[in-house]
Amino acid sequence: MKGNRLRDDYTERIKGKIIGLGADLVGVADAEPLKALRLNPANLLDPFSRAISVAVRLPTAVFEEILDRPTPNYSTVYQTANRILDEIAFRTAAMLEDDDFPSLPIAASQLLDTKKWYGAISHKAVGRMAGLGWQGKSLLLVNPRYGPRIRLVTVLTSAPLKIDGPIKNRCGRCTMCQEACPVGAIKGVGTQGHYTRRSEALYFSRCVEKLVDEFSKLPNVGAPICGICIKACPFGQKGSKKEQGQDKQVGKGAVSDEKACL
Repeated sequence: MKGNRLRDDYTERIKGKIIGLGADLVGVADAEPLKALRLNPANLLDPFSRAISVAVRLPTAVFEEILDRPTPNYSTVYQTANRILDEIAFRTAAMLEDDDFPSLPIAASQLLDTKKWYGAISHKAVGRMAGLGWQGKSLLLVNPRYGPRIRLVTVLTSAPLKIDGPIKNRCGRCTMCQEACPVGAIKGVGTQGHYTRRSEALYFSRCVEKLVDEFSKLPNVGAPICGICIKACPFGQKGSKKEQGQDKQVGKGAVSDEKACL
């Protein structure tokens, strides 16, 4: 396909196929501003011009079980979502390579730096630049329809897909995630765009210690997860006024902010 002019609807066809693979949300980010992120390896983005962000929503009912700790059901849902996302990313990369565009799926949940808790690239940062949501005070990506009740994966590609862009942060004065955090890890500081470092929004070590030293050791949980601040977010809550109807291909028509960097 490289030798021929891409059809104007190529991006939408690719997004549609990804939705068909089981995704709930799809958006496309320009890879260039993402080079400012912490990457592993540092030249990860050099062969690619685009980063596709893919999300699946998590069942709202699983969060209703969460009171002051993650549950076995949440652990299973969390891990199942990661497996689904990895398969979608794998198949998306293969589909793009069938069209002669080198593409690389990035695992949904893989820590490469276990001391500082970084993966190959921040899926949340890619998701923000692809228009899937904004960066909440908890540092989670908040989607207008599903809130933070989503999991993300990234596919890097050389396909010249149409770029989406960041959308407006709608957290406003809400501090529900901050109030819900059992260790006071969320500072409650808002941002119109993004935080330049974790410490602006979180006492990150408090969160990590709770997850690693306590929650991951709970029976039938076995993973450093929480879910408490996710449950607290009014966006995506069943029946909430903040739950907004939205096309699954949320990246389409997103507000552009090409100067934004993460």
